[in-house]
Amino acid sequence: MKSKALLFLLATLLPSLTYASNVKDGSMLPGVTVTNKGELVLKGSDISYQSWRSTKLTGKMRIVFAIAGRSAAKELNAPLVAAISAAKFPEDKYQTTTIINQDDAIWGTGSFVKSATEDSKRQYPWSSIVLDSKGIVQKTWDLKKESSAVFVLDQSGKVLFAHEGKLSPSEIKQVINLVQSNL
Repeated sequence: MKSKALLFLLATLLPSLTYASNVKDGSMLPGVTVTNKGELVLKGSDISYQSWRSTKLTGKMRIVFAIAGRSAAKELNAPLVAAISAAKFPEDKYQTTTIINQDDAIWGTGSFVKSATEDSKRQYPWSSIVLDSKGIVQKTWDLKKESSAVFVLDQSGKVLFAHEGKLSPSEIKQVINLVQSNL
């Protein structure tokens, strides 16, 4: 009797222990469209926004970051960002996409998040940056608030790796190796 109760308890807790519960290795990211703000487009020094869809995440190997609009969330995976820069992946075969959840910013800082996002686009014009002012990606992909998620996608958009929170050094190496071996 106790073992059945324990199994039931474990079965009910297991989903809360997994990372990116709505995203599994070998699957596609759930379809989502960001229309309120969206992908940043740089024309000269001016920024505009266009609707962005997760179906656009094909054609190249990708690392996708889905980050709360908080500096603490951004810092969680700063070592991976450094490793990506050091790897110097070929731009014709690789793309980083960063989705920033402005809805998950510290109260009163939303305008700072928007400004910092626009500054990042100006500093890294080749980067793909999406500002999600309503948190639709976080809700659709069932991601933790106040955190950072990392996904590695192959050219067809299939998830090869999914993780929420800070990556360990071995997980960072795994991500870089996954991209290199699938270029």
